[in-house]
Amino acid sequence: MPAKVVMPAMSPTMTEGNVAKWLKKEGDRVKAGDVLAEIETDKATMELEAADDGRLAKILVPQGIAPVNAPIGVLLGDGEDEAALEKFLSEIGGAPKPAVRQPPEPPPAPRETKPKPQPVKPRSVPPSPVAAGGRLFASPLAKRIAKQTGLDLSTVRGSGPRGRVVKADVAGGAPGAPAPLLRAKAAPAGAAPFVEIPLTMMRKAIARRMSESKREAPHFYLTVDCEVDALLAGRADVNAVLAKEAAPGEEPIKISVNDIVIRAVALALEKVPEANVAYFGERLRQYSRVDVAVAIAVPGGLITPIVFDAASKGLAAIAREMRDLSARATAGQLAPAEYEGGTFTISNLGMYGIKEFSAVINPPQACLLAVGEATPRAVVRDGAVVPAAVMTCTLSIDHRAVDGVIGARWLAEFKRLIEHPLAMLL
Repeated sequence: MPAKVVMPAMSPTMTEGNVAKWLKKEGDRVKAGDVLAEIETDKATMELEAADDGRLAKILVPQGIAPVNAPIGVLLGDGEDEAALEKFLSEIGGAPKPAVRQPPEPPPAPRETKPKPQPVKPRSVPPSPVAAGGRLFASPLAKRIAKQTGLDLSTVRGSGPRGRVVKADVAGGAPGAPAPLLRAKAAPAGAAPFVEIPLTMMRKAIARRMSESKREAPHFYLTVDCEVDALLAGRADVNAVLAKEAAPGEEPIKISVNDIVIRAVALALEKVPEANVAYFGERLRQYSRVDVAVAIAVPGGLITPIVFDAASKGLAAIAREMRDLSARATAGQLAPAEYEGGTFTISNLGMYGIKEFSAVINPPQACLLAVGEATPRAVVRDGAVVPAAVMTCTLSIDHRAVDGVIGARWLAEFKRLIEHPLAMLL
């Protein structure tokens, strides 16, 4: 009997996916496990594998968005012919109409009385690294997209490991990449010229979730200043030891401030479990395990890979895990289970020189910690003004789930751990 190829549900929250490209064409023989197509979700590009052996008889959705579980193709088994295909298509009602959405065209510009401004040209970028012998470091998907769009990959700066050009670098939004989807527009007289950038599925998902969070969750914020001189000194000592212990030719593990923040957050949540909760309408869900999601900027938006059971892991293990998650997040290689969920989120902009900020909660989580840069400031100790490295941290809280006293208790415990890092060893 013919078998449907359906839009897979790659995560519990996924309702639709985008058929980016078929890797098999109609008439091709396939085996179970062969990659049929590339499916874009709001966070990554995933591979759709064949569940059975057979022949790809019909592609129902060549490109575009289709609902989860909707048929996008048909496989015929051995001995099945076109008559079986036609009967099967009539039974399933044919293909869903792909929901390819284009941004609406703006109204026509008024008649101009001044010289028409020149369209904005994409900025030039340094070339991507090229290996000895002239071989370009680029993923197969990036090469295919470049070939289709006529893009010269040597002009693209790769954001993948060791400068490798990945799909996000050529499909819009990566830092340093030309943007083939940009459409230059002539501005009305006196207005600045501009380009229109179609929203990616990731950007649409971010816009939807953040709007829902600010609209529905009553945010309030608590802020503390943490003196981190001991933390910075201890981190330098630990990294020096790790560098000496690294095997010859092996890249040593380096503990970052963010790694220490992750551990302090996890231990503080174990101490104040009332903050390790999520809001679900008529009930709260209090978690018995601490899974810390960490916001990471990726081409076109951000993603929150998770350090599962973070309270049970030491700093070296957290550092290794974060290095791996960050590299694969940037390359778009995370599985949905690695970034969906989490019980608490950290957003750290200190590496960009941001002193203090308030972040939007990642629902249904009830809390998110925004971490600023550790900067030299004057503080008072024992009645004397002395210099200290101070890091400002702001806790965003959903008041439906967590009250001010609980948030204050949690921040006090977090501050104690950050200012006395040896306490994390107890």
